[in-house]
Amino acid sequence: MSHIQGVLKPKKTQLIEVAQSIKPWIHRTPVVRSRFLNELSGADLYFKCEQLQRMGAFKMRGAVSALSVLSDEQRAQGVVTHSSGNFGQAVALAAKLMGIKAYVVMPQGTPKVKRDAVLGYGAEVTDCAPNLAAREQATQEIIQRTGATALHPSNAMPVILGNATATMELIEEVPDLNGVIAPVGGGGLLAGTALATAYFGDNCLCWGAEPSAVDDAYRSLKMGSIQTNEDPKTIADGLKTQLGSVNFPIIQKGVSAIYCVEESEIVAAMRLLWERTKMVVEPSSAVVLAAVLKYPQEFSEKKIGLILSGGNVDLGQLPF
Repeated sequence: MSHIQGVLKPKKTQLIEVAQSIKPWIHRTPVVRSRFLNELSGADLYFKCEQLQRMGAFKMRGAVSALSVLSDEQRAQGVVTHSSGNFGQAVALAAKLMGIKAYVVMPQGTPKVKRDAVLGYGAEVTDCAPNLAAREQATQEIIQRTGATALHPSNAMPVILGNATATMELIEEVPDLNGVIAPVGGGGLLAGTALATAYFGDNCLCWGAEPSAVDDAYRSLKMGSIQTNEDPKTIADGLKTQLGSVNFPIIQKGVSAIYCVEESEIVAAMRLLWERTKMVVEPSSAVVLAAVLKYPQEFSEKKIGLILSGGNVDLGQLPF
């Protein structure tokens, strides 16, 4: 833990406090195993099933954590976020449960199932062009009009700490893991996973997995500065965003490696999870299994935790 502790502002006690504060609002998701996938990978795999979280993704943890630290005045004016789907759903549901108005900016092309869910939870949706600049401009306009507090999907410490609780639960259940692998898009889940493995694991490594088509996190880790994607196109729609100033230092210190996988490998892993475990997971979740299968030299004969990040799939648009 010493290699990571010096750079980290959050202390172990903070993670424990956040875990306690969000407990009433979230599900403790199950950990699932598959003999077939163990044999296929040559590793001992433990899947943390965040697709069974409330609203269908780990994002509920970070959203509840972020809303929990708002002042009464901030709660009265509402919250706004920009999201391709899962964080928007999480904020919409968490805000509804806590009696707070939510505004969600969503890029065109977001899966209909995710947009419909945000509306169903009572949030106000604003559509925008599918790029970061358009998202941020629309968000600023809502802030100026309403006074709402902006919630970043991945680059805010309360969100990162909330996300960490998934791996905290996993390690509590399986304390002797050699490592945990999580998908990386905006970096909020991977940073939280890095914190949890550093503070609660026993020599437990943290790895990331992302599509080769949007390999900015892989390049960022290699080059030591935040990289971007010019034209983010991947089936893993939840992983199109880039790392941020808050989560990147944690990832730099706490993540051993980021593994890239091709689109066909993501689809194959997603199909395996559906067929062999009977679990509905979205492509962003499948990248972790795809990475374990692609790089057996890194993972075989190890005890691995895999964060299945979400299961919000448009069933009319299945890739198989």
